[in-house]
Amino acid sequence: MARMVALLRGINVGNNILKMDRLREICAQIGMKNVQTYVQSGNVVFEASGTAEAWAAKLERKLAGETRLPVTVIGRSSAEITRLFAGNPFINEKDIDTKRLAVSFLQKAPAKSALEALRARDLGKERFHCMGEDIYLHCPDGFAGSKLYILDKVLAMRTTTRNWNTVGKLCQMCSE
Repeated sequence: MARMVALLRGINVGNNILKMDRLREICAQIGMKNVQTYVQSGNVVFEASGTAEAWAAKLERKLAGETRLPVTVIGRSSAEITRLFAGNPFINEKDIDTKRLAVSFLQKAPAKSALEALRARDLGKERFHCMGEDIYLHCPDGFAGSKLYILDKVLAMRTTTRNWNTVGKLCQMCSE
C-alpha cells in the first residue's frame, strides 16, 4: 500500500460543514487505511492500493450526500507531494516570505492556451509557475483579494489551493 493525499475543496466554508471525525469515518468506509486529517480544510493522508486520482474520485462520489454543496477532491501520491515540495521555484529567492506562497492543485495539466490567458492578465506583483498538474503561487501582498484566485475560471477546471505551510505539513505526514 502506498501513502496518498486527498485534498478537498469547499468544506467548512459557506456553511458546507464536514467535521474531520466524520471525514475520517467516510474515508475508512470506502477502504482507505491509516487515515489522518490535517486542519479543518480537508487534507487527508491515507494508505491504499491503486492511484490517488481513483481514490479522490471515489471519495468525491461518497461525499456527494454528506455536504450541502458539492465538494471537489483532488488526489496526489506521496511521491508527487514530495516532488512538489522540493520543486518550488520561489522558495530560494532572497527575502521570500513563505507565508506568501501557496500551491493550487489542478485536476489535470492545463491547456497551453489557458496558461497563456492567465499570463496575459494583469496580476500586479503576483506570480505563478505551472509544473504539470500544480501551480505554485507567490502573492507578496497576501492572499486576501489575490488576483490569482481566478484560476478555476481561467483554466476551466476545478482546483484547490493550500498555503505553503500546509503543503510542508502534508509532505511531512507522507513521510511518517
